[in-house]
Amino acid sequence: MTEPIRFPTKIAVLLRNDLASWQRLNVTAFLVSGIANALPELIGDEYRDADGTRYLPMFGQPVLIFAGDRAALVGAHSRALTRGLRLSIFTSELFATGNDRDNRAAVQAVDRDKLDLVGLALHAPRNVVDKVLKGMTMHP
Repeated sequence: MTEPIRFPTKIAVLLRNDLASWQRLNVTAFLVSGIANALPELIGDEYRDADGTRYLPMFGQPVLIFAGDRAALVGAHSRALTRGLRLSIFTSELFATGNDRDNRAAVQAVDRDKLDLVGLALHAPRNVVDKVLKGMTMHP
């Protein structure tokens, strides 16, 4: 049996715990696309099945999903920004938009401390992510 790989960094998503199932999935997909775009070195090699069919590459390390209430998201957002981390964010207003232009406009219309966060994603060294997400539990 091979030893599990322990990565020096974490990719983490924090979701508000009162979202509907479809919202949790939608928010997670959008948030991790931001991480992939900002950090292409996290993407592994393409996949191939035994027949040689090619599939798109994905992250080369796990994405950990956490849940918390509104206050937990506000706290994690603040701790991440204080540490100078770049984040993907998703606000409640984005459920009513249908494209990237309107998404960006909806976020830009709200001051940072008034954002109605429903999710965020980050990538950083393990200990930094642990501090940002202190007290959060893994999503059930």
